[in-house]
Amino acid sequence: MSDTRFRHGVVVGKFYPLHAGHAHLIRSAARQCERVTVEVIAASVESIPLAERAAWIREEHPTVRVVDHLDDTPVDFASDTAWQAHTATIAGLLDSPADAVFTSDAYGEELARRLGATWVQVDPGRIHNPISGTAIRADIAAHWHELAPAARASLAARIVVLGAESTGSTTLAAALAEELGTTWVPEYGREYSEIRDGGLDAPWRSDEFDLVVDRQMAMEDAALRRVPTPVLVCDTDVLATALWHERYVGRPAPGIRRRADGHRPALYVLTGDEIPFVQDGMRDGEHIRHAMQRRFREVLAEQSAPWLEVRGSVAERVAAVLPAAREAIARATSFAAPLEGRPLAEQEALRGRTTGDASR
Repeated sequence: MSDTRFRHGVVVGKFYPLHAGHAHLIRSAARQCERVTVEVIAASVESIPLAERAAWIREEHPTVRVVDHLDDTPVDFASDTAWQAHTATIAGLLDSPADAVFTSDAYGEELARRLGATWVQVDPGRIHNPISGTAIRADIAAHWHELAPAARASLAARIVVLGAESTGSTTLAAALAEELGTTWVPEYGREYSEIRDGGLDAPWRSDEFDLVVDRQMAMEDAALRRVPTPVLVCDTDVLATALWHERYVGRPAPGIRRRADGHRPALYVLTGDEIPFVQDGMRDGEHIRHAMQRRFREVLAEQSAPWLEVRGSVAERVAAVLPAAREAIARATSFAAPLEGRPLAEQEALRGRTTGDASR
């Protein structure tokens, strides 16, 4: 027997960020409606881009219609003027009238009345899903398990360990991940070197490095959705692959460098080249190891992500990284206060600024 009761349901929220309570709300609407529109309404002061939040919902809930809108109208439940403005925005984003409004919070009753719809309150008091965006923003690590996989993939901090051959990057990546209680992503390029036609002896082509980048990023993306804490450690990344392209093809890789520019981690860790070179059967660059290390330093100094170089034993390297790693994680997982969490005077001032900017 179908649970469908309504023709068109609407769910409105900030999804800042998308969590288990939101998922329950959207699924409840989908069960009871022929079709559902989810409206993502954000403010310009908030730190997660609007398009990113909408993309999370499209990935996690592919059967609903998702629309997004940036709105700096003050949130004041005691103001009829504010209610009129917000209701007009919400109604304007619908492609047909809604006959049901789904919310957990009590504001849904008034919104439904103004839209001429039925209010369906889902999990009142948050008994079944005792979580909120406010709680997550205050302590994302404690509530990491409440986030949708798509949101985890966007919000987790990536720490990338890289360096010239035989500088201990893989060993450090594994040790650092263990210390941080998380997982790490191995270097796909090493695996590919073992299976490519001709092995290490055949000349390298640019398209092979494009393949390595695609596979490395896919491995990262999959790991980010499963990572147990808000940080993922990576043994190499796109930027390092661009430098290995220079090494093996003999010229720069502008396309790969552009991809690296759009895929910056929270922190780069460069492993020092003071340790002895160890030949493991896959390495051929002992004679240029120090030159490659200098090239890594040059490129890291040119880009915008924070980085540091570490030396010494594995334990000494881990100890040197941890303060910077924790700072990077804190930066990556911090949130600006939402619009409704700010004083009304500040909200009004913000609206005046954004309205003024739009009129220029």
